[in-house]
Amino acid sequence: MQNKFFCLLFFVHFVLISQVSINGIVIDESSNQPLPFATVKTNNSSYALTSVKGEFVIRCNTYPVNLTISYLGYQTKTILITSKKSEKIEVQLSAKEENLETVKLDTPENIATQLIVEAINRKNKNNPKKILHDFSYKSYNKLKITEDNQAQLNTLDTTSVDMEHLFNKAHSFLSEKISLHQFRKNAGEKETVLATRMSGFKEPIYNVLGIKIQSNSLYDEDYTIFNNKYIGPLSNRALRSYYYKVLDTVQGKNPAYVILFQPRKSKNYASLEGVLYLDTKSLAIQKAIIELRGELNVMATHSFKYFSEQKSWFPIKQEITIRPGNGRQKVSLFGGRISVGRLGNDKKSSSGNNDFLVSTTDLFDIKLDTSQNIKQNQATISIDPEANNRPESYWNKYRTSAITEKDLNSFQIIDSIVKAQNIERRIDVIQSFNIGYYPVGFFNFDLTYPIKYNNYEGLRLGIGGLTNTKFSNKLRLEGYFVYGFRDSKSKFGIGGGLLVNKKSNSWFNINYTDDIREVGSFLYLTDRRVYSLFEPRLVNIDFYYKHRTWSVGLQQQIFPKLLSETQFSISNINQTVGYQYFNDGNLFSGYKTAEATIALRWSPFSKFLKTPNQYKEIHDGYPKITAQYTQGFKGMFDSNFSYSKIGLKAEHIINRINQSKTSILFEADIAYGDIPLTHLYHAYPNAPTKETVLQRFSVAGRRTFETMYFGEFFNDRLATLQVKHRIKPVKITNWFKPELVFITRYAIGDVSNLENHQGVNFSSLQHGYQESGFEINKLFAGFGLSFAYRYGAYHLPRFEDNISGKFTFYLKL
Repeated sequence: MQNKFFCLLFFVHFVLISQVSINGIVIDESSNQPLPFATVKTNNSSYALTSVKGEFVIRCNTYPVNLTISYLGYQTKTILITSKKSEKIEVQLSAKEENLETVKLDTPENIATQLIVEAINRKNKNNPKKILHDFSYKSYNKLKITEDNQAQLNTLDTTSVDMEHLFNKAHSFLSEKISLHQFRKNAGEKETVLATRMSGFKEPIYNVLGIKIQSNSLYDEDYTIFNNKYIGPLSNRALRSYYYKVLDTVQGKNPAYVILFQPRKSKNYASLEGVLYLDTKSLAIQKAIIELRGELNVMATHSFKYFSEQKSWFPIKQEITIRPGNGRQKVSLFGGRISVGRLGNDKKSSSGNNDFLVSTTDLFDIKLDTSQNIKQNQATISIDPEANNRPESYWNKYRTSAITEKDLNSFQIIDSIVKAQNIERRIDVIQSFNIGYYPVGFFNFDLTYPIKYNNYEGLRLGIGGLTNTKFSNKLRLEGYFVYGFRDSKSKFGIGGGLLVNKKSNSWFNINYTDDIREVGSFLYLTDRRVYSLFEPRLVNIDFYYKHRTWSVGLQQQIFPKLLSETQFSISNINQTVGYQYFNDGNLFSGYKTAEATIALRWSPFSKFLKTPNQYKEIHDGYPKITAQYTQGFKGMFDSNFSYSKIGLKAEHIINRINQSKTSILFEADIAYGDIPLTHLYHAYPNAPTKETVLQRFSVAGRRTFETMYFGEFFNDRLATLQVKHRIKPVKITNWFKPELVFITRYAIGDVSNLENHQGVNFSSLQHGYQESGFEINKLFAGFGLSFAYRYGAYHLPRFEDNISGKFTFYLKL
């Protein structure tokens, strides 16, 4: 009976079993305030709860019908509806003394709060992931976007770009997924996608499979809706965020308290509200309804089943819907915003259903406390090789939710839409563009090559790129050619890679490069490729060295969270200025190096999806730690120097519920041995060596010291710390939301045998360098302003020489 009631809660949009809809509102008789989550029943057992605004819709077969409205603390009222009403029915309830004798607490005050406090204290005794050592289950998920409503999704989260383009371009969308879920304590949870298909697409859009549509647990600190996090109703922070009130008690085999939770105060960002059904004995969650209300309304529901042997309430069904709203709060989804557009205004569904998106997940074949074979350090989600080729009989075997003939036809119908509008191509282009490539057939053109400018080469024009999987899944070829107009020199690189182990995504690479490189720059082999439409530091760099380098390397994913790359390289190096390195009684302006490098990048808190061809990071977890060791060999292939270099970098980002963010970047580098200036370290300076503040006005970098001048400091031991704190964006209009970011940076270092570096003047950072400032970003078309001030031991005599004023540029397509 409870499951039947649950399926009909909150403006039921499932299969309609009746012909008559009654609309109404329930209010307090004395205050005229709406009564949220009041119970509305008919004499034929239809059942509904009012919304947070006291409104309800309930269906019945025929008139007349008796409506019984009850609310804890109020007198129950029954009214007779004899015919269809064109207006909302207003039901007024009068207060009565609350009867809570069934609640065994020492004091009658704040009963709901006391229940929630106790429920929070008992979380670990009720959470299946805490009380069960192993479990497994299968799930069937259907995600549907109706074709009768239009909504525009905008996202700044590149991991969700596939979903955004599906929503915006496909008009309607239907996907199905069957998965096996396994859990083992201390090893975590793994999902294996057994079957998947998406309307209009021959191959699945894998990023969509990695999006967490809604949390499957209500006991965690945060509740997730489409990859966005909110404070959970049983979070340790919940009492500071929500009001609680006992609405009702549900009788039956497993009686429950019905507890309302609402935000403590109105905020500029969406907040959760809803009801929890808590078991009266254990205070475990039996079911829950969670809402976000704003320009769009989001409703998530959870239903649980009691397993007596394990004494555990385990989830059996969850659903989330998006429909038109009229509130003032923005609903933040997909890492960005949802703009209503014409949602629900221009078109009406033929079925009377105004849902825009419906995602339903049914859990079955639940096995508790059964041994599960889960290895640590594996992908969170993996795709069965046959997942995209399952016959209809397979779907019929596992499909638990009703799927209509219209749904099935959509797979063929939308295929023509996707093909006609070339949506797969659009998704491919935007995904490639975000990492700096433009795909054309089997070749991805590298967008970092076409046009650049720096103070040594002047205008640098070129072309380059690499082959993609349309060329081969096991072989890739790459290359580039550029020309500098100021130095009148061409540069090029050529190479390729061979897949040697598909399971670990291991590639053997060989490359040859004839180009220039910035003096003192240090790059980690495993750093992720980051592409920006504009690279500000490059404009002002004028201190380069020439190199001709052969390299061979092995890149592999040891396990999803650990990426490694080893490389051996031989370089012939020459200077572009009059620098000479004094070593063993000789002056070197040109020299040869032979290096072996090993690099590791560890992402312990990230989550990965394993596709048939590669790993995709579906949750960007922090901190991330990168380490690299390089050994130079004297005498090998006639190399001139022996040295060692060690680098360590740690990145951490704290994203808060209130939309503020703090990012921390720490890096420590050390080099010892016979090391020329070209292989020392700088702290990424970004202040042009020009006379006035206005002449130094340029574009700020992402990890640069804005008041430190180019060529001012070099070190063989260097540590830097950068902290950025972004406060919640300030909404001035719907399109104008500037971001204020406070920044502070520190650097300390030293250099040995300074006298061995001849022909250039520089200092070390042994006394510690400090600068602080702020950015006001996204003022116009991705541009903003940056201001920084240099202070401490390296403060300069002239005040204006310590100031940096620049543009910022943060734009993602």
